[in-house]
Amino acid sequence: MAVLSRSIAVPKAEAPADAIMGEMDSLHILPLKIIPFRNPVLKSSRLIKNSRLETVVELFRHAEGASGQVAVNDIWGILGVDPEALEIQHDRIMLNKLGGLYSYDVYTLRMALRAFGIEIADNQALKLSPKKSAELGEYMSKFTRPLLSQVYSGMKTEITNLDQLLDMFRAPDKGNALRNLQVMAERLHIGIGDIPKFLEDYGDIFLSLAYFRDCLDTLIPQITELLEDLAEMRKNMQLASDRNLMKTCAYMEERLTDITTSITGRFENFHQNSADMWENVTAESFRAVKEMVASHHMTLGGVLCGLSVKMSIWDEKFGGGRGGLVQRSEFIMSEMRQGIDTIAAIEKSAPSVVSIRK
Repeated sequence: MAVLSRSIAVPKAEAPADAIMGEMDSLHILPLKIIPFRNPVLKSSRLIKNSRLETVVELFRHAEGASGQVAVNDIWGILGVDPEALEIQHDRIMLNKLGGLYSYDVYTLRMALRAFGIEIADNQALKLSPKKSAELGEYMSKFTRPLLSQVYSGMKTEITNLDQLLDMFRAPDKGNALRNLQVMAERLHIGIGDIPKFLEDYGDIFLSLAYFRDCLDTLIPQITELLEDLAEMRKNMQLASDRNLMKTCAYMEERLTDITTSITGRFENFHQNSADMWENVTAESFRAVKEMVASHHMTLGGVLCGLSVKMSIWDEKFGGGRGGLVQRSEFIMSEMRQGIDTIAAIEKSAPSVVSIRK
């Protein structure tokens, strides 16, 4: 049955195309308009993660914050169709598969849709918006700098997006740049005409790292504040008699600390491997880094999606100093603890980051 609930965050009204692009920058929202569903109601709906990290179909959202949500398995009753009817099996199978994903970031979706055999009409939908890409310029510069130093030795330049990077390589503006490009092509065992494709792959894989790192950096201060609140609850004499609360606070402190330590360590290893790659760049070393990062997309997305949803509802409820300690403790028990074990399990399932250094 559909339920009304407060949304995690209510965006300002946007044009439909802009709204969809903004949603594709999100970790926890999938506009079903981009998926080849046949049912028109599904096409106009969204999959979202609710406060308990359950996947639900959001049929509508009002500007004041009311959101019509229904469990994936219950949507057919709402639509008034038999879930076993042959004519809806196409939609049902796709919805069930998509509902099982931990995150709806574009990088997880690319891998999942390919694995599910779901083809979409517009592959551009599986890219970050130009606005988001521009916002990630500072993060991207950390990855583009070693690339530029290989080709534009000694040249001072700042790259804020992939298009600028590609433009520089398509029209080199320094005498030795073309020669350096030829050296790079030889190292990679590709033709110089294939350099733009290499750059697109390079930019895309490191844009994914920049995107996930930006998500993590946004979350860290919020998680730190939550940990401080949990510690304060455990010290409070009035709350100390509630054994279940004390146990939950200790559990959440431990899990959140372990999760953030682990995922931060992953990013440090990614950065080290990318630096090692440029010490002796070859097609093999780039392929190793590319495959390593791609193998982490789903677990990075899943962990960051879960944390983002949890921190958003906490901030919506208690941001700006709202709510007393008792009210916060009640919310910890009713909403915040559910799903933390799932996030921890996703992080634990992440593949090891193996050094590419020989």
